[in-house]
Amino acid sequence: MSGPRVRPPVLGFAAWSGTGKTTLLTRLLPLLRQRGVRIGMIKHAHHGFDVDTPGKDSYELRKAGAERVLVASRQRLALMVERRPAAEEPQLEELLSHFDDSGLDVVLVEGFKHLHFPKIELHRAARRRPLLFPGDRSIIAVATDIPVDTELPVLDLNDLPAIADFVLHYLTSQTPDGSIPRKQGGHHD
Repeated sequence: MSGPRVRPPVLGFAAWSGTGKTTLLTRLLPLLRQRGVRIGMIKHAHHGFDVDTPGKDSYELRKAGAERVLVASRQRLALMVERRPAAEEPQLEELLSHFDDSGLDVVLVEGFKHLHFPKIELHRAARRRPLLFPGDRSIIAVATDIPVDTELPVLDLNDLPAIADFVLHYLTSQTPDGSIPRKQGGHHD
C-alpha cells in the first residue's frame, strides 16, 4: 500500500506585466531540461484567449456549446474548459487540481503575483514599477537588472545560468537528502 501522492514543488515567477516573464522562462526552461529537470508550466492570462482557431474541430465544438473539449493525438493532449462569464479569476489551487503533474520534478508558475506561494520576483528598472517583495513574504529571491537592498538572494536578471542554479538549489532544498524531488517509479531522461 502506498502513501499519499507527493506533488512536485511549485515555484512561481512574478512581475508586473511587460517585465519579460515569458521571455525569461522560454530561455530558462531549456537550461533546466539540460540539467535533467522535468517541468510543468501554469501560466495566468489576464484576458480571453484561444488555443485553437476558427475552423478547427475543437474550436467549433466549443463554440457550439461544449463546456469541455479534450483533444488528443499521439503527440499532445489539450483540455479546454469554458468558464462562466461571471467566474472570478482562476485560483492556483484549482488549476493545480486539473494539472497532471505525474512524472514532473517541478511546476513553474508564471503570474499569480498576488498569491502567497514560493516565487522569484522579476524586476526591470526600465518598467518603473515598484518592487513586489517588500509586501510579499512568499518571494524567495529577486532577479533584477539593478542593485536591490534586501536580505533575499538577488540574481542578475540577465544571467540565466545563475537563475537556473538558484532554481536547482531550491528544488534540492525541498528533499531531506538534497536530491531533485523525483516521482517514485517515474521515468526520467
